[in-house]
Amino acid sequence: MSGVAGAIEVAILGATGRMGQSVLRLFPEFPQLRLHAAVVSSESRSLGHDACELTGMTPTGIALTADLDRALRGAALAMDFSTAAAAPRHVPMCAEAGIPLLIGTTGLGPDMTAILTQASERIAVLVAANTSLGAAVLETLVRCAAVALGTGFDIHVQDPHHRNKKDAPSGTALALGRAATEARGGNGGVEYRSVRAGEVVGEHEVEFLGQGERLRLDHAVADRAVFARGALQAGLWLLGQNPGIYRMADIFNEK
Repeated sequence: MSGVAGAIEVAILGATGRMGQSVLRLFPEFPQLRLHAAVVSSESRSLGHDACELTGMTPTGIALTADLDRALRGAALAMDFSTAAAAPRHVPMCAEAGIPLLIGTTGLGPDMTAILTQASERIAVLVAANTSLGAAVLETLVRCAAVALGTGFDIHVQDPHHRNKKDAPSGTALALGRAATEARGGNGGVEYRSVRAGEVVGEHEVEFLGQGERLRLDHAVADRAVFARGALQAGLWLLGQNPGIYRMADIFNEK
């Protein structure tokens, strides 16, 4: 967890959540990164405990804190996996500190558009409801298909998830639908079908339905570590970007 000499200092926001914990477990795979601070809400029962206590990993010596201002001091990158309710406070603080931010929080409301736009004038912000590299490629493929097939094809997005997932459609499903709509110049609606049952980690399928034919593009995740690994890779990429708003698919543009 300590990384190598000169490693990039990272602040994790929402460190005790499902995604925050997954990211902490994956840090050893990225020796160029070092945990700088782990932030939780002021109501968290884990306040003051070691950041890796819940993961079963070797203690880091870094205590969970609710003091975001202090946590950001000395950090070079912030990764937010907290809640949509906390985002309106977290984003401006990262911008004020001049720290690039990957925000993987889902369910962001329309009020966040202006907040993110303002922050992006000062820092690079990557907004990702899904940090899987495969899902990012799927979004690119959806855009290509939407342009090529045009408005003669109806679009359906399906997103089966585990029974405890709160948002429906998922943030990823909405992003895929938005990608298709934008690619077609805003023409044509998208139909969403959400299923919340069992322990499905996450699946997304986009169907283009035309006269006498159908195109299916889909992606499935079997291991939650996929999201954490993608987030850490995206965070490294974000460090080299100019101020602005980015999405996961942008990380492939320079390859």
